[in-house]
Amino acid sequence: MVGFDPGVQGAVLSAGEAALAGSAAGMVTRALISPFDVLKIRFQLQIERVSSYRQEGKYWGLFQAFRCIHSEEGPSAFWKGHIPAQLLSICFGAVQFASFEFLTEAVHNSTSYDSQTAGVHFLCGGLAACSATVVCQPLDTLRTRFAAQGEPRVYRNLRHAVFTMWRSEGTLAYYRGLSPTLIAVFPYAGLQFFFYNILKQMLASSPEAGKSRGNLRSLVCGSGAGMISKTITYPFDLFKKRLQVEGFEAARLHFGQVRRYTGLMDCMAQIAKEEGVRGFFKGLSPSLLKAALSTGFTFFWYEFFLNAMSDAKNRRRANGLTKDVEER
Repeated sequence: MVGFDPGVQGAVLSAGEAALAGSAAGMVTRALISPFDVLKIRFQLQIERVSSYRQEGKYWGLFQAFRCIHSEEGPSAFWKGHIPAQLLSICFGAVQFASFEFLTEAVHNSTSYDSQTAGVHFLCGGLAACSATVVCQPLDTLRTRFAAQGEPRVYRNLRHAVFTMWRSEGTLAYYRGLSPTLIAVFPYAGLQFFFYNILKQMLASSPEAGKSRGNLRSLVCGSGAGMISKTITYPFDLFKKRLQVEGFEAARLHFGQVRRYTGLMDCMAQIAKEEGVRGFFKGLSPSLLKAALSTGFTFFWYEFFLNAMSDAKNRRRANGLTKDVEER
């Protein structure tokens, strides 16, 4: 294992096993942080003029938004779009971590750079996330639309959403928002791996420390890395969400004003003109909570599953050696 050092000696894990651990980490994490994702998306898609920033929007505070969604749509609303979101997390986690391990191993084997340095992790983490984004963008668009729609629902289920978008908007609809996503995902994911590497070195534990302490360190370092990287790259996430709901205005009328954008630059210009620079950071509070939990849990569960697989390999190896000795 070149990219990560889970602290277990002996068994070397493959890119396929890294993909399996990444998928499992994404699945568990998504189930835990879905409500924050729904809150973030609702804030990001809300249109308010600068002069009346607090009055025009349906949602104006984190707890107020939580109570409003709960009372109007029920508890299940916080898991709207959960199926495409889960598919997205599983797919993204698999591609991202498998690519990351592959890239760091390539750097380790073909260059003189130390694959454990923060700089290498930034580059490999960013490229791995770009690969995962291209593969998983349709699922991200579906997830955003499910989380964005109110009642009555436009899309009954995932199958209905896929066919409705394809018939009414064409194949390119699944890739709306890809440009700002790719622009943002490279530095965002790169910074996640970069700061995770740095924070883990700063909070390095002694070799005698137990696995529970090491897992807690992964959670803390991942949370810190997620919050820092999210704050730096947040506006591009907002642009992506606004572009992903193009052609979906009917489902948004219940929440207030809607806008149409011709592209990324038009989206940026309209937000700056109508909502000010502060508009680029709408939904930042729930997004930071989500980023802290999401990134922290992702790294926590990723290393947890890596350790579990490595332990299983070591046990099988030990059992095999024991049998060989007994046979001799």
